[in-house]
Amino acid sequence: MSNSRGSACAPARYPIHWLRASYYDRKKLQHEMHRVFDICHGCRRCVNLCNAFPTLFNLIDHSPTGEVDSVDPNNFMQVADQCYLCDRCYMNKCPYVPPHEWHIDFPHLMLQAKAIQFKQHTRLRDRLLSATDLVGQFAGIPIVTQCINIANRNPIIRRLMHTLMGIHRQAKLPRYANLRQRLAIRSVSSSPLTVQATPNTHGKVVIFPTCYGRYHMPQLVEDLVIILQHNQIEVTVLPQTQCCGMPKFELGDFDHIAKTMRHNIDLLLPWVEQGWDITAPVPSCVLMFKQELPLLFIDDDTVQQVRDAWFDPFEYLYLRHQAGLFHTDFKHTLGQVFYHAACHLQVQNFGLRTRDILALIPNTQLTAVTRCSGHDGTYGVKSESHAVSMKICQPLHQAINQYPHTFTSDCPIAGLQLSNGVTHPHDYQHPLSLLRYAYAL
Repeated sequence: MSNSRGSACAPARYPIHWLRASYYDRKKLQHEMHRVFDICHGCRRCVNLCNAFPTLFNLIDHSPTGEVDSVDPNNFMQVADQCYLCDRCYMNKCPYVPPHEWHIDFPHLMLQAKAIQFKQHTRLRDRLLSATDLVGQFAGIPIVTQCINIANRNPIIRRLMHTLMGIHRQAKLPRYANLRQRLAIRSVSSSPLTVQATPNTHGKVVIFPTCYGRYHMPQLVEDLVIILQHNQIEVTVLPQTQCCGMPKFELGDFDHIAKTMRHNIDLLLPWVEQGWDITAPVPSCVLMFKQELPLLFIDDDTVQQVRDAWFDPFEYLYLRHQAGLFHTDFKHTLGQVFYHAACHLQVQNFGLRTRDILALIPNTQLTAVTRCSGHDGTYGVKSESHAVSMKICQPLHQAINQYPHTFTSDCPIAGLQLSNGVTHPHDYQHPLSLLRYAYAL
């Protein structure tokens, strides 16, 4: 293959060799970062995606020679700190991704840097923000739930959190659901139905509720169950799952991921062996099982087996629609809807199926946008990166404010970020909630 820009082949992802000692060799990492950064310096197509690339190019442009050679390798971590692994550079911009011979996988290189940094030092704040199960279980205690929700909206307490914990005082934090709401998802599984399989789906689905579905918005899980049941799909919910691992993945905490992976795979595998499909209401969780865990545990056949059973909810519904099994008995219209396609949804490469399903609702007009919201779950709430995350999201805020109608995103965290800069009275609604409303269920 020549050194021409781009490749005729589809992008490929290769295993993450985190169990090898050489993966944590800082000198080897810096050598590879130098190679990749030099190619990025000569290209600069990704400069408008996030703050990682402006940080890199500023380091180069302000170096003595204006080349990567004169940048102190110890400053390379500044670039990794600004990467939140949205994968947009890999999927949408970079012409040199594998199988191109230059083999540029910028996000996974930044992941390696984060993993080495994590081994050496990680702030307590970052460990807590990524400990979704630990914090969620504590915040779910009656009375504690109410106290945390009040504290998260108190200006004085938020200033203290900003100063003492590094959580930006203006960042929107998700509310915690009360005990009744959280327990409700344990009783929403459907009774057995006459299953109709298709070439791609089995017609019976296990729902991985996600941390967000368990601790913040159980309504998402209920909406998904009701929609699947309405489409004659048998459903069961597994509330005893643990975090998918994405928050720890973004820190490079692979040891913790290995523990939660084993728990979740052992829980899901028997269902897969019995012919059940799996879905979750948050794109990042789906991506974790479909891509990142299989790359981290490439030799674990059970991980690969479970991977093949995973679907995004709207991907699943669209496959059923193609087989003539998706119900279109809508009672309500949605009117004009601004739809934000989350980055971790786009990375899955099955198209904008959320848009396609919502477009089936009569008298519904969708404006779909694929820009990043800049939130990442933790990047958008940290005191040192909140302002940058809002700058990344600014084009979305401007578009929504010029389009004063319902706005939605498959990612509820992105929904928080979008609502943090919206001036009109319409609130964020998840696509599952919109679809349930359209069905009048």
